[in-house]
Amino acid sequence: MRVLFVTPELGDFVQTGGLAAVAAALPRALKSLADVRVIIPGYREVLRRLQPLETIAEYEAVAGLPTCSVLRSVAHDGLIVYVVQCPALYERVGGIYGDGDGHDWLDNDLRFARFSSAAAALAAGKLDKEWAADLVHANDWQSGLVAAYLEWNGWTVPSLLTIHNLAFQGLFGRESLGRIGAPDGAFQVNGLEFYGKVSFLKAGLHYSSHLTTVSETYAREITTAEHGCGLEGLLRRRADARQLTGILNGIDESWDPRNCPALVRPFEAGSWEAKRKNAEHLRKEFGLAVSRGPLFGLVARLVHQKGVDLVLAAAEAIVKAGGQIIVTGRGDPVFEEAVLAARRQRPDAIAAAIRFDDGEARRIFAGSDFTMTPSRFEPCGLSQMYAQRFGSLPIGRRTGGLAETIADGETGFLFSDPSPASFLGGIVRAFATFGSKSRLNKMRESAMARSFGWAQSASSYDTIYRNLAARKLTT
Repeated sequence: MRVLFVTPELGDFVQTGGLAAVAAALPRALKSLADVRVIIPGYREVLRRLQPLETIAEYEAVAGLPTCSVLRSVAHDGLIVYVVQCPALYERVGGIYGDGDGHDWLDNDLRFARFSSAAAALAAGKLDKEWAADLVHANDWQSGLVAAYLEWNGWTVPSLLTIHNLAFQGLFGRESLGRIGAPDGAFQVNGLEFYGKVSFLKAGLHYSSHLTTVSETYAREITTAEHGCGLEGLLRRRADARQLTGILNGIDESWDPRNCPALVRPFEAGSWEAKRKNAEHLRKEFGLAVSRGPLFGLVARLVHQKGVDLVLAAAEAIVKAGGQIIVTGRGDPVFEEAVLAARRQRPDAIAAAIRFDDGEARRIFAGSDFTMTPSRFEPCGLSQMYAQRFGSLPIGRRTGGLAETIADGETGFLFSDPSPASFLGGIVRAFATFGSKSRLNKMRESAMARSFGWAQSASSYDTIYRNLAARKLTT
């Protein structure tokens, strides 16, 4: 099986969320099962860190999409990576989706249409003389047009789209239709039209041969009005046709506190004195007061979805009860400022780092007693899995991947409603557990014993790949 894995971000080089971690891990987990190659836009960080790069093709301009080059390289472990190079679109100061002030790039339609069209051509064997794909695996709205370009060009390559977060849909004005080279007939309900706009995600949901999302629970949730973001009708039809599958993400083997180089003191289950040393170091690193109370961590994008407002609402009660809080992440400027304001009020008990640093995140998981994951919805979530591996008990809402990966009362705590009162109920349970060392340590041991590897997920994807390829052979 030859599979082209299309992703707008890759943890080796650029990361804004969980997709980058998945994109770095899943193709490698599939290595023994398929010839999986990755394609990514040529951001400055990619071009700088992925060397040497060989130009394999120039792809002509079409409609409003400029000419681009397709480059090829090999990562340190043998993973073949293609890069779509177009300096005007990708080599910018700021984020990969927007500027440094949190505003989306105004030409994101061109940026990710150019990327998707090049990926489709590569998969169809039009760009690399030595390779073509048996199947394309696209991810989220940024590569939602891959299946559409395959359809519009008559290239019969099966396609899979994984939905990592349905709330991000890639919506643009109708004028975008001509800019991206889409046929006029595609602007309809059975196409990429969504309430008068062009939706890159809907294009992927409609044209892809099969859809997956990142947990079985979320696969069910997105067929409902509550979580379907206006696309629940289409998703119900795909589910009824058995063309929507939930496959839980995994985490890579580096999330092991026994040999993690980022920790001041590696530890294993039962080595609670070593875990305490990590907590002491963490308090010093973030300028918190010496304390024997519980330490609560939040490692997340600072956005409404992640329940940051619930954490802020509970902060006073946590501190009054003797707890401390450490927050790290970036996101909505309103939430960033609110977190910093909470820190200014209680610098002895609340710490914040408005950034994301992998080593720092690992130290927070290792040093904290509890990890807060109060998401309003959570397709899969990775923080709760990282936390359990590092003996930090997650406190999460009973939704999506959180419901599937947290064993309530055994490896963490689940609460039902996205409300301050419901979340505070989980916090109260955490404090009660902290007050019983035998109970706390038993739950830590259970959490650290959980296996969240990629083997099962990779096998599930491989089965879908082969079914889609076999279906093509019989048509």
